[in-house]
Amino acid sequence: MSGAGGFITARLQSGASGTPPVDIGRDAAREAARRELSDPAYHQNDPSLLQRALDAFWDWVGSLFDSASGATPGGPLGLVVIAVAVLALIAALWWRLGTPQRTVTPGGTVFDDRPRSAAEHRTAAETHAAARRWNEAVQERMRAIVRSLEERALLDPRPGRTADEAAAEAGRPLPGHADRLRAAARSFDDVTYGGRTADEAAYGRLRDLDRDLERTRPALSDAVSGGAE
Repeated sequence: MSGAGGFITARLQSGASGTPPVDIGRDAAREAARRELSDPAYHQNDPSLLQRALDAFWDWVGSLFDSASGATPGGPLGLVVIAVAVLALIAALWWRLGTPQRTVTPGGTVFDDRPRSAAEHRTAAETHAAARRWNEAVQERMRAIVRSLEERALLDPRPGRTADEAAAEAGRPLPGHADRLRAAARSFDDVTYGGRTADEAAYGRLRDLDRDLERTRPALSDAVSGGAE
């Protein structure tokens, strides 16, 4: 017998021709049917293992979506609205905080290259700002602030000083600007070591602080005690 056939086909043919079927036991019939159905000819059009896995996956996704939409006010439309709102929130956080790269590591030094004057750092900061490179502009403006304070003898020139240390030390002779100095140090650390992204407003705050510090007279008692340490 060619193609798919055997016990089952023989039973059907015998019944169609009027010939009494061969009577065999139930167990023997079951075993014969199992062997015949295992013939590859019966499974030529069966879906592949990958196709069956994909079908099962999409069935699961569909059931999950149905369950979620059933539990959400407004049904499927409400679920879509919630999903869009979540995506919008994620996009807003990404834009506001910048690409996450690494956590802030306080303790990095302010200066990392050859010594330059405050005027040179200010020029570099303005060049970066004109090109809208706000991270670099913030960094250079903070360096200008610290170098200017060193040039005015309000800070002692010290290699390896961090932005936080500079802000804390400068806050003693310049108590009226202590909070802004700490905020400037945080901005410097965020863009230099924290993977954050600065903007024009952040740079504007440091630029204004730099100009205000230039016009501010230090508290002499604190300046003297700070220089004597």
